[in-house]
Amino acid sequence: MLKNDLILRAARGEKTERTPVWLMRQAGRILPEYRAVRKSLSGFKELVETPELAAEVTIQPVDILGVDAAIIFSDILVIPEAMGLTYEMVEQKGPHFPKTVESSKDIDALKVADPVDLSYVFDAIKITKRELDGRVPLIGFAGAPWTIFSYMIEGGGSKTFSKARRLLYADAEMAERLLEMITESTIGYLKKQIEAGADMIQVFDSWAGVLPPEQYSQFSLKYISKICDAIDEVPVTVFAKGAWWALPDMADIDCRTVGLDWNMNPHSARKILNNKTLQGNLDPCALYGSNETIRHETEKMLNAFGDHPYIANLGHGVYPDTDPQKVKYFIECVKNLSAY
Repeated sequence: MLKNDLILRAARGEKTERTPVWLMRQAGRILPEYRAVRKSLSGFKELVETPELAAEVTIQPVDILGVDAAIIFSDILVIPEAMGLTYEMVEQKGPHFPKTVESSKDIDALKVADPVDLSYVFDAIKITKRELDGRVPLIGFAGAPWTIFSYMIEGGGSKTFSKARRLLYADAEMAERLLEMITESTIGYLKKQIEAGADMIQVFDSWAGVLPPEQYSQFSLKYISKICDAIDEVPVTVFAKGAWWALPDMADIDCRTVGLDWNMNPHSARKILNNKTLQGNLDPCALYGSNETIRHETEKMLNAFGDHPYIANLGHGVYPDTDPQKVKYFIECVKNLSAY
């Protein structure tokens, strides 16, 4: 039994006594406690793949920051790895795939991910649920197929993702074949997260904004919609960074909540998505401001969402050099300013 189910009620569109709040990337480098755990290990992947430690850093923001939900500490790139494409996490640079998908033969060498290969994530969820003891819900997550596809083709982060985008024009059939495999892998993975105890699911489409609208509909939203159709056990949130023009189409997909980045207009989103809960969307850079600034921006954000079903968050992940006290103050502001 959950002692704090504010986020689940807000996701269902129910009235809540105050606005629930959590942050993308809340478990991570902003917390000294996280850095202490991370320092004792060989690297990021060891932390992701060690259930007891992944659970520990998942719970840290609940204890330290006072957020209304935990989100399991993992990485979206566990899916391509389980499909047969190994990644590395390079310090100061981010993810890197030593081998990328360049041809149909490379896809032949891959498989639809077997959830057994991702048991460390499910074990981390089970441990986290036990240790949380009902204090707050636990969010599970995965990357959207287009975002995962982009990394598998590109080999890492990119300003343009031109290799991934080029394939959509050069060989759309090959692109759709890989996207289908990623989608099938993701559905199985998320269902096992729910079985392990995840109370909500979020799908992150980090590179949504690099596609033009027509291609986004064909090569991303179509596959996100398939995932949403398959997940009916718990509420699903879709966060598509940069895809403001796709909001009307998101009204028709079977998710409960739509996340907004900091460039999206809450007033417009309320009109377009009147059947959805909204999540977001404070500019992460606002947390570099004074407490007075943070309070002002938080109040402005809350007023913009008004009485629409709503979960407070940032418009993207919290930046690693943000002062944890500023983050905590933001969370306190949401709680105090939104209470009825």
